Amino acid sequence: MAKKEETKEVKETKKEAPKKDAPKKEAPKVEAPPEVKKEKKQDKKHEGKGDSKEHEKKERKGAPKEGKKEAPKDAGPEIKHIVRVANTDLEGRKSVQYGLIGIKGVGRRAAKIITVNAGVDPKATIGYLSDADIEKLQLSVDNISTIMPSWMVNKQNEIMSGEDRHLIGTDVLLGLNEDLNLMKKMRSYKGLRHDRGLRVRGQRTRSSGRRGRTVGVSRTALMAKPKEDKKTETKGAGK
Repeated sequence: MAKKEETKEVKETKKEAPKKDAPKKEAPKVEAPPEVKKEKKQDKKHEGKGDSKEHEKKERKGAPKEGKKEAPKDAGPEIKHIVRVANTDLEGRKSVQYGLIGIKGVGRRAAKIITVNAGVDPKATIGYLSDADIEKLQLSVDNISTIMPSWMVNKQNEIMSGEDRHLIGTDVLLGLNEDLNLMKKMRSYKGLRHDRGLRVRGQRTRSSGRRGRTVGVSRTALMAKPKEDKKTETKGAGK
């Protein structure tokens, strides 16, 4: 009797035990586009900080705040990039002393004398000068031969007049051509050397200063000489 009761209890427990579900086939996952992934990552970053509150950006130090624009400062006088003095264009970014060097026939020392005579600061930028200061510089450049000492002038004791003058700009080239033409007419030694295109100041001419046709013996000339000698020998033997 006891065995029958045990078998009944085992059957009841088997009936009560739930049946295991069969494994279901999972559907293949569809990958989301990259834009959706970025949005999800951004949402995860903002989680925990409150949905209503927006993520505040860190402000950089010294950066202008939105809505408040700084008023433009009072701009000074505009620079003149080109200043016209003595029929030459000078760079406006340079100082007065070094800007005047752009004039042909004016060096650093001559430029300093011109600026001091005109009453202009030699270290000031020439592009920021007023029209009145530029006129003063023009007057001092025009009268440079009277301002500068006689030993500093580039045309001393002129042949025709005997005066001391300082030539500027295009007058420098014109004066040089006049002097060369005068020496050529006089048929002086320097004039003849200039006329022939040779060195004038005692330079070496054997190894340098060669111009025009190539100097030296060519290989074709050397090869032609023995042929001519053979011809002459054959003619002499025939006679």
